[in-house]
Amino acid sequence: MEILSQLLAVLARTMEIYSLVLLVRVLLSWFPNLDWGNPVLSTVSSITDPYLNAFRGLIPPLGGLDLSAIVAFLALSFGQQLLQSASVGLMGGLAY
Repeated sequence: MEILSQLLAVLARTMEIYSLVLLVRVLLSWFPNLDWGNPVLSTVSSITDPYLNAFRGLIPPLGGLDLSAIVAFLALSFGQQLLQSASVGLMGGLAY
């Protein structure tokens, strides 16, 4: 059970790091003159766009604002909290 708990904790941490990369991607989208052919920007885009596109297909832009990123962050945060809770719950269960 300890291994499963540690695995869940690693997955939660990975989701936290992904949230930061996603935040960078969203902030960079505010600068329309960026060269997305740049290898670093292209990598960030290729990592985050599939996830964002899943939400863009569900939520159309409203008045030129893409609100799908907010829903994407909420879903990621919810998943991360679930993994952290499960990890802590498994570790707490070992104490009994």
